[in-house]
Amino acid sequence: MKKALLVIDVQTGMYQEGNVVYKGEILLENLKNLIAKARSTKTPIFFIQHNGPVGHPLEKGTLGWNIHPEITPMNQDIIIQKTTPDSFFYTSLDDELKKREIKHLVIAGIQTEACVDTTCRRAFSLEYKVTLASDTHSTWDSLEITAQQIINHHNGVLRWFADVYPSKEITFNS
Repeated sequence: MKKALLVIDVQTGMYQEGNVVYKGEILLENLKNLIAKARSTKTPIFFIQHNGPVGHPLEKGTLGWNIHPEITPMNQDIIIQKTTPDSFFYTSLDDELKKREIKHLVIAGIQTEACVDTTCRRAFSLEYKVTLASDTHSTWDSLEITAQQIINHHNGVLRWFADVYPSKEITFNS
């Protein structure tokens, strides 16, 4: 079953001074390792890039909109633009995956309870096999609970839609 890595919304705007995504540096290190594993097996990598409205930290065309420089896409990588939490909704993602006969998605990125959650559930509904990298998605504290609690909760809940493993246990060979 052919795999792809989806890296969701890891953009410079998620690393604003004073408002960096929870454990942002660890997230980047885990992502770099996942990306390296994917590249070593020639696994396709899809970077999902959120296009926020004017004034949003991810406003299209601003510095915050750029994919984080530590994980800059290479020429062979595919960049998918989106405007909602669902990486499939009004995007070319499903078509691009089908064109490459990809059936299994490894999902990582930001924001746990929004784009990562929604994309996992939608991929499952579209009959993709889904693996969530449990230590390679992140968010921010909410008023009620901490970012770590949100991450832990989603790693548990998303087991209904995805296999959930730490990034070091994820492989990309068939």
